Amino acid sequence: MALGLFWATVSLCFFLTIVALDMMGFFGRKNQFDVDGRTVLITGGSQGMGRGLAKLLAQKGANVVIVARNEQKLAEALKYIASSAKDPSNQRFHSISADVTKPEENTRIITEVTEWNNGNPPDIVWANAGSAHPSLFIETPLETLRSQMDINYWAAAYLAHETLKLWIKPTFGKTSATETAKPRHFLITSSVACFAGLTGYSPYSVAKSALRSLADNLRQEINLYNGYRKGHPSKGPSADVKIHCVCPGTILSLGFEHEEQIKHPATKILEEGDPRQSEDEVASAAVKALEKGEYLVTTQFLGHAMKAGMMGGSPRSSPLVETLLTWAASVFWLFEGPKMDGKIFEYGQKNEVELPE
Repeated sequence: MALGLFWATVSLCFFLTIVALDMMGFFGRKNQFDVDGRTVLITGGSQGMGRGLAKLLAQKGANVVIVARNEQKLAEALKYIASSAKDPSNQRFHSISADVTKPEENTRIITEVTEWNNGNPPDIVWANAGSAHPSLFIETPLETLRSQMDINYWAAAYLAHETLKLWIKPTFGKTSATETAKPRHFLITSSVACFAGLTGYSPYSVAKSALRSLADNLRQEINLYNGYRKGHPSKGPSADVKIHCVCPGTILSLGFEHEEQIKHPATKILEEGDPRQSEDEVASAAVKALEKGEYLVTTQFLGHAMKAGMMGGSPRSSPLVETLLTWAASVFWLFEGPKMDGKIFEYGQKNEVELPE
Protein backbone atom coordinates (compact mmCIF):
# COMPACT_ATOMS: atom_id res chain seq x y z
CA MET A 1 0.00 0.00 0.00
CA ALA A 2 2.83 2.38 0.87
CA LEU A 3 4.45 1.74 -2.54
CA GLY A 4 1.16 2.38 -4.31
CA LEU A 5 0.68 5.63 -2.40
CA PHE A 6 4.22 6.67 -3.33
CA TRP A 7 3.65 6.17 -7.08
CA ALA A 8 0.23 7.82 -6.90
CA THR A 9 1.89 10.84 -5.30
CA VAL A 10 4.64 10.87 -7.94
CA SER A 11 2.05 10.63 -10.73
CA LEU A 12 0.00 13.46 -9.25
CA CYS A 13 3.08 15.67 -8.92
CA PHE A 14 4.07 14.92 -12.50
CA PHE A 15 0.55 15.71 -13.70
CA LEU A 16 0.45 19.01 -11.81
CA THR A 17 3.90 19.93 -13.13
CA ILE A 18 2.77 19.37 -16.72
CA VAL A 19 -0.31 21.48 -16.07
CA ALA A 20 1.75 24.30 -14.57
CA LEU A 21 4.24 24.26 -17.45
CA ASP A 22 1.40 24.31 -19.96
CA MET A 23 -0.21 27.29 -18.23
CA MET A 24 3.10 29.15 -18.28
CA GLY A 25 3.51 28.54 -21.99
CA PHE A 26 6.55 26.23 -21.86
CA PHE A 27 5.11 24.05 -24.61
CA GLY A 28 5.69 26.26 -27.61
CA ARG A 29 3.21 26.24 -30.47
CA LYS A 30 3.35 27.48 -34.01
CA ASN A 31 1.45 30.75 -34.54
CA GLN A 32 -1.95 29.60 -35.81
CA PHE A 33 -3.31 33.11 -36.34
CA ASP A 34 -0.66 34.81 -38.46
CA VAL A 35 -2.12 38.04 -39.85
CA ASP A 36 1.03 39.55 -41.41
CA GLY A 37 0.18 40.66 -44.96
CA ARG A 38 -3.40 39.38 -44.72
CA THR A 39 -6.64 41.35 -45.02
CA VAL A 40 -8.82 41.53 -41.90
CA LEU A 41 -12.39 42.80 -41.74
CA ILE A 42 -13.73 43.85 -38.31
CA THR A 43 -17.29 45.02 -37.66
CA GLY A 44 -17.85 47.31 -34.71
CA GLY A 45 -14.34 48.56 -35.37
CA SER A 46 -14.65 52.27 -34.55
CA GLN A 47 -14.46 51.95 -30.75
CA GLY A 48 -14.01 49.59 -27.82
CA MET A 49 -12.79 46.05 -28.39
CA GLY A 50 -13.08 46.38 -32.18
CA ARG A 51 -10.76 49.37 -32.29
CA GLY A 52 -8.32 47.63 -29.94
CA LEU A 53 -8.30 44.55 -32.17
CA ALA A 54 -7.78 46.60 -35.34
CA LYS A 55 -4.86 48.47 -33.76
CA LEU A 56 -3.18 45.27 -32.55
CA LEU A 57 -3.60 43.47 -35.88
CA ALA A 58 -2.20 46.52 -37.69
CA GLN A 59 0.84 46.27 -35.41
CA LYS A 60 1.18 42.66 -36.52
CA GLY A 61 1.20 43.58 -40.22
CA ALA A 62 -2.43 43.15 -41.30
CA ASN A 63 -4.36 45.18 -43.85
CA VAL A 64 -7.43 46.27 -41.90
CA VAL A 65 -10.99 47.20 -42.85
CA ILE A 66 -13.27 48.46 -40.08
CA VAL A 67 -17.07 48.73 -40.23
CA ALA A 68 -19.42 50.86 -38.12
CA ARG A 69 -22.31 53.27 -38.63
CA ASN A 70 -20.84 56.63 -37.56
CA GLU A 71 -18.63 58.03 -40.32
CA GLN A 72 -16.85 60.54 -38.09
CA LYS A 73 -15.93 57.85 -35.54
CA LEU A 74 -14.78 55.61 -38.40
CA ALA A 75 -12.49 58.31 -39.78
CA GLU A 76 -10.97 59.01 -36.36
CA ALA A 77 -10.52 55.31 -35.61
CA LEU A 78 -8.97 54.58 -39.01
CA LYS A 79 -6.36 57.30 -38.50
CA TYR A 80 -5.60 55.91 -35.04
CA ILE A 81 -5.31 52.34 -36.35
CA ALA A 82 -3.17 53.24 -39.36
CA SER A 83 -0.71 55.08 -37.11
CA SER A 84 0.08 51.72 -35.48
CA ALA A 85 0.98 49.95 -38.73
CA LYS A 86 3.95 47.59 -38.65
CA ASP A 87 4.94 48.55 -42.21
CA PRO A 88 3.06 51.72 -43.26
CA SER A 89 4.41 51.67 -46.82
CA ASN A 90 2.94 48.22 -47.53
CA GLN A 91 -0.16 48.04 -45.34
CA ARG A 92 -3.58 49.35 -46.38
CA PHE A 93 -6.52 50.56 -44.33
CA HIS A 94 -10.16 51.16 -45.21
CA SER A 95 -13.46 51.92 -43.49
CA ILE A 96 -17.08 51.21 -44.43
CA SER A 97 -20.16 52.87 -42.96
CA ALA A 98 -22.95 50.30 -42.78
CA ASP A 99 -25.86 49.03 -40.69
CA VAL A 100 -24.85 45.42 -40.03
CA THR A 101 -28.31 44.50 -38.74
CA LYS A 102 -29.51 44.43 -42.38
CA PRO A 103 -28.65 41.39 -44.53
CA GLU A 104 -28.17 43.43 -47.70
CA GLU A 105 -25.63 45.64 -45.94
CA ASN A 106 -23.51 42.62 -45.08
CA THR A 107 -23.59 41.62 -48.74
CA ARG A 108 -22.42 45.12 -49.66
CA ILE A 109 -19.63 45.00 -47.07
CA ILE A 110 -18.16 41.73 -48.37
CA THR A 111 -18.48 42.90 -51.99
CA GLU A 112 -16.75 46.21 -51.26
CA VAL A 113 -13.93 44.63 -49.27
CA THR A 114 -13.35 42.05 -52.01
CA GLU A 115 -13.12 44.77 -54.65
CA TRP A 116 -10.83 46.86 -52.43
CA ASN A 117 -8.66 43.76 -51.87
CA ASN A 118 -7.90 43.39 -55.58
CA GLY A 119 -10.71 40.92 -56.20
CA ASN A 120 -9.77 38.62 -53.31
CA PRO A 121 -12.11 38.01 -50.37
CA PRO A 122 -10.87 39.03 -46.92
CA ASP A 123 -8.68 36.39 -45.25
CA ILE A 124 -10.06 37.00 -41.76
CA VAL A 125 -13.53 38.26 -40.85
CA TRP A 126 -14.38 39.22 -37.26
CA ALA A 127 -18.08 39.68 -36.43
CA ASN A 128 -17.52 41.97 -33.47
CA ALA A 129 -20.41 44.45 -33.66
CA GLY A 130 -22.68 44.42 -30.64
CA SER A 131 -24.07 46.40 -27.73
CA ALA A 132 -25.62 45.64 -24.36
CA HIS A 133 -28.86 46.99 -22.94
CA PRO A 134 -28.84 45.58 -19.40
CA SER A 135 -32.33 45.66 -17.91
CA LEU A 136 -34.88 43.37 -16.30
CA PHE A 137 -36.74 41.27 -18.86
CA ILE A 138 -40.31 42.39 -18.06
CA GLU A 139 -39.22 46.04 -17.91
CA THR A 140 -37.64 45.88 -21.36
CA PRO A 141 -39.80 47.02 -24.30
CA LEU A 142 -40.37 44.33 -26.92
CA GLU A 143 -38.71 46.48 -29.59
CA THR A 144 -35.55 46.59 -27.44
CA LEU A 145 -35.57 42.81 -27.04
CA ARG A 146 -35.77 42.51 -30.81
CA SER A 147 -33.08 45.13 -31.46
CA GLN A 148 -30.73 43.35 -29.04
CA MET A 149 -31.12 40.17 -31.10
CA ASP A 150 -30.61 42.15 -34.30
CA ILE A 151 -27.28 43.72 -33.32
CA ASN A 152 -25.93 40.94 -31.11
CA TYR A 153 -27.02 37.85 -33.07
CA TRP A 154 -28.40 38.57 -36.53
CA ALA A 155 -25.60 40.95 -37.51
CA ALA A 156 -23.06 38.17 -36.97
CA ALA A 157 -25.28 35.51 -38.57
CA TYR A 158 -25.78 37.62 -41.71
CA LEU A 159 -22.04 38.27 -41.99
CA ALA A 160 -21.20 34.59 -41.46
CA HIS A 161 -23.70 33.51 -44.10
CA GLU A 162 -22.31 35.93 -46.69
CA THR A 163 -18.65 35.26 -45.87
CA LEU A 164 -18.76 31.47 -45.72
CA LYS A 165 -20.69 31.20 -49.00
CA LEU A 166 -17.88 33.12 -50.67
CA TRP A 167 -15.05 31.22 -48.97
CA ILE A 168 -16.25 27.73 -49.86
CA LYS A 169 -16.70 28.40 -53.57
CA PRO A 170 -14.78 25.76 -55.59
CA THR A 171 -11.41 26.57 -57.13
CA PHE A 172 -11.60 24.21 -60.15
CA GLY A 173 -8.07 23.09 -60.83
CA LYS A 174 -6.01 25.45 -58.64
CA THR A 175 -4.41 22.47 -56.90
CA SER A 176 -1.09 24.00 -55.89
CA ALA A 177 -2.68 27.10 -54.39
CA THR A 178 -5.22 24.96 -52.58
CA GLU A 179 -2.57 22.79 -50.95
CA THR A 180 -0.44 25.64 -49.64
CA ALA A 181 -3.02 28.30 -48.74
CA LYS A 182 -3.18 29.59 -45.18
CA PRO A 183 -6.51 28.92 -43.45
CA ARG A 184 -9.16 31.61 -43.35
CA HIS A 185 -10.67 32.56 -40.00
CA PHE A 186 -14.21 33.61 -39.14
CA LEU A 187 -14.51 34.96 -35.61
CA ILE A 188 -17.56 35.77 -33.53
CA THR A 189 -17.46 37.98 -30.45
CA SER A 190 -19.85 36.57 -27.86
CA SER A 191 -19.52 37.27 -24.11
CA VAL A 192 -19.00 35.51 -20.80
CA ALA A 193 -22.72 36.22 -20.40
CA CYS A 194 -23.28 33.12 -22.56
CA PHE A 195 -21.93 30.90 -19.78
CA ALA A 196 -24.24 31.85 -16.91
CA GLY A 197 -27.57 33.57 -16.29
CA LEU A 198 -27.30 36.96 -14.59
CA THR A 199 -30.14 39.15 -13.37
CA GLY A 200 -30.52 42.19 -15.62
CA TYR A 201 -28.84 40.77 -18.72
CA SER A 202 -31.71 38.83 -20.32
CA PRO A 203 -31.99 41.11 -23.39
CA TYR A 204 -28.26 40.73 -24.08
CA SER A 205 -27.11 37.34 -22.81
CA VAL A 206 -29.75 35.37 -24.75
CA ALA A 207 -28.37 36.78 -28.02
CA LYS A 208 -24.78 36.12 -26.95
CA SER A 209 -25.69 32.54 -26.00
CA ALA A 210 -27.17 32.11 -29.46
CA LEU A 211 -23.85 33.29 -30.92
CA ARG A 212 -21.92 30.69 -28.94
CA SER A 213 -24.31 28.02 -30.25
CA LEU A 214 -23.96 29.34 -33.80
CA ALA A 215 -20.17 29.14 -33.54
CA ASP A 216 -20.35 25.56 -32.21
CA ASN A 217 -22.56 24.53 -35.11
CA LEU A 218 -20.48 26.33 -37.74
CA ARG A 219 -17.25 24.88 -36.38
CA GLN A 220 -18.53 21.36 -36.99
CA GLU A 221 -20.35 22.09 -40.25
CA ILE A 222 -17.31 23.72 -41.83
CA ASN A 223 -15.43 20.44 -41.45
CA LEU A 224 -17.64 19.12 -44.25
CA TYR A 225 -16.06 21.59 -46.67
CA ASN A 226 -12.57 21.29 -45.20
CA GLY A 227 -12.81 17.52 -45.63
CA TYR A 228 -14.04 17.88 -49.19
CA ARG A 229 -11.12 20.19 -49.94
CA LYS A 230 -8.70 17.57 -48.60
CA GLY A 231 -10.24 14.76 -50.64
CA HIS A 232 -10.84 16.80 -53.81
CA PRO A 233 -8.04 19.39 -54.01
CA SER A 234 -8.80 20.31 -57.61
CA LYS A 235 -12.45 21.08 -56.90
CA GLY A 236 -12.68 22.14 -53.26
CA PRO A 237 -12.43 25.58 -51.63
CA SER A 238 -9.12 27.41 -51.98
CA ALA A 239 -8.33 27.26 -48.24
CA ASP A 240 -9.45 25.63 -45.02
CA VAL A 241 -11.79 27.67 -42.83
CA LYS A 242 -11.56 27.92 -39.05
CA ILE A 243 -14.31 29.20 -36.76
CA HIS A 244 -13.63 30.87 -33.40
CA CYS A 245 -15.83 32.23 -30.63
CA VAL A 246 -14.37 34.94 -28.37
CA CYS A 247 -16.05 35.63 -25.02
CA PRO A 248 -14.73 38.72 -23.23
CA GLY A 249 -15.93 40.00 -19.88
CA THR A 250 -16.32 43.62 -18.82
CA ILE A 251 -14.55 46.02 -21.19
CA LEU A 252 -13.93 49.63 -20.15
CA SER A 253 -15.43 51.68 -22.98
CA LEU A 254 -18.07 54.28 -23.83
CA GLY A 255 -20.52 51.43 -24.20
CA PHE A 256 -19.79 50.26 -20.66
CA GLU A 257 -20.30 53.79 -19.31
CA HIS A 258 -23.73 53.85 -20.94
CA GLU A 259 -24.58 50.43 -19.50
CA GLU A 260 -23.73 51.62 -15.99
CA GLN A 261 -26.27 54.44 -16.31
CA ILE A 262 -29.20 52.13 -17.15
CA LYS A 263 -28.20 48.97 -15.27
CA HIS A 264 -30.44 47.75 -12.44
CA PRO A 265 -28.90 48.15 -8.95
CA ALA A 266 -29.29 44.40 -8.33
CA THR A 267 -27.15 43.70 -11.40
CA LYS A 268 -24.41 45.97 -10.08
CA ILE A 269 -24.40 44.01 -6.81
CA LEU A 270 -23.72 40.77 -8.70
CA GLU A 271 -20.90 42.39 -10.68
CA GLU A 272 -19.05 43.81 -7.70
CA GLY A 273 -15.39 42.81 -7.87
CA ASP A 274 -15.54 41.46 -11.43
CA PRO A 275 -12.30 42.07 -13.37
CA ARG A 276 -12.36 44.79 -16.03
CA GLN A 277 -10.14 45.16 -19.08
CA SER A 278 -9.23 48.02 -21.39
CA GLU A 279 -9.79 47.62 -25.14
CA ASP A 280 -6.07 46.96 -25.62
CA GLU A 281 -5.93 44.37 -22.83
CA VAL A 282 -8.91 42.40 -24.14
CA ALA A 283 -7.57 42.54 -27.71
CA SER A 284 -4.15 41.30 -26.61
CA ALA A 285 -5.58 38.41 -24.58
CA ALA A 286 -7.92 37.35 -27.40
CA VAL A 287 -5.28 37.41 -30.13
CA LYS A 288 -2.73 35.60 -27.95
CA ALA A 289 -5.22 32.74 -27.47
CA LEU A 290 -5.99 32.66 -31.20
CA GLU A 291 -2.29 32.42 -32.00
CA LYS A 292 -2.26 29.27 -29.87
CA GLY A 293 -5.10 27.88 -31.98
CA GLU A 294 -7.89 28.16 -29.41
CA TYR A 295 -11.51 27.92 -30.55
CA LEU A 296 -13.52 29.12 -27.53
CA VAL A 297 -11.57 32.09 -26.19
CA THR A 298 -11.91 33.90 -22.87
CA THR A 299 -9.76 36.86 -21.89
CA GLN A 300 -9.42 36.86 -18.09
CA PHE A 301 -9.43 34.34 -15.25
CA LEU A 302 -13.09 34.71 -14.26
CA GLY A 303 -14.02 34.05 -17.89
CA HIS A 304 -11.70 31.01 -18.01
CA ALA A 305 -13.44 29.54 -14.97
CA MET A 306 -16.93 30.27 -16.32
CA LYS A 307 -16.03 28.69 -19.65
CA ALA A 308 -14.68 25.56 -17.98
CA GLY A 309 -18.01 24.98 -16.27
CA MET A 310 -19.93 25.19 -19.57
CA MET A 311 -17.67 23.56 -22.18
CA GLY A 312 -20.10 20.87 -23.32
CA GLY A 313 -18.94 19.47 -26.65
CA SER A 314 -16.67 22.41 -27.50
CA PRO A 315 -13.02 21.47 -28.08
CA ARG A 316 -10.65 22.17 -25.18
CA SER A 317 -7.80 24.62 -25.75
CA SER A 318 -5.71 22.92 -23.06
CA PRO A 319 -7.27 19.57 -22.08
CA LEU A 320 -5.30 19.19 -18.84
CA VAL A 321 -5.90 22.70 -17.53
CA GLU A 322 -9.52 22.95 -18.58
CA THR A 323 -10.37 19.51 -17.22
CA LEU A 324 -9.12 20.63 -13.80
CA LEU A 325 -10.94 23.95 -14.15
CA THR A 326 -14.14 22.11 -15.07
CA TRP A 327 -13.95 20.21 -11.79
CA ALA A 328 -13.10 23.37 -9.85
CA ALA A 329 -15.92 25.32 -11.54
CA SER A 330 -18.43 22.60 -10.63
CA VAL A 331 -17.41 22.90 -6.97
CA PHE A 332 -17.42 26.71 -7.21
CA TRP A 333 -21.01 26.83 -8.49
CA LEU A 334 -22.20 24.65 -5.58
CA PHE A 335 -21.53 27.68 -3.39
CA GLU A 336 -21.59 30.70 -5.73
CA GLY A 337 -24.91 29.86 -7.43
CA PRO A 338 -26.97 29.89 -4.22
CA LYS A 339 -24.99 32.93 -3.02
CA MET A 340 -25.89 34.93 -6.15
CA ASP A 341 -29.53 33.81 -5.97
CA GLY A 342 -29.58 34.91 -2.33
CA LYS A 343 -28.29 38.39 -3.18
CA ILE A 344 -31.12 38.94 -5.63
CA PHE A 345 -33.73 37.58 -3.17
CA GLU A 346 -32.35 39.85 -0.45
CA TYR A 347 -32.44 42.89 -2.72
CA GLY A 348 -36.11 42.22 -3.52
CA GLN A 349 -36.83 41.69 0.16
CA LYS A 350 -35.29 45.00 1.27
CA ASN A 351 -36.04 47.36 -1.66
CA GLU A 352 -38.97 48.59 -3.67
CA VAL A 353 -39.38 46.65 -6.91
CA GLU A 354 -41.36 48.03 -9.86
CA LEU A 355 -44.25 45.76 -10.84
CA PRO A 356 -46.21 45.89 -14.10
CA GLU A 357 -49.67 47.46 -13.83
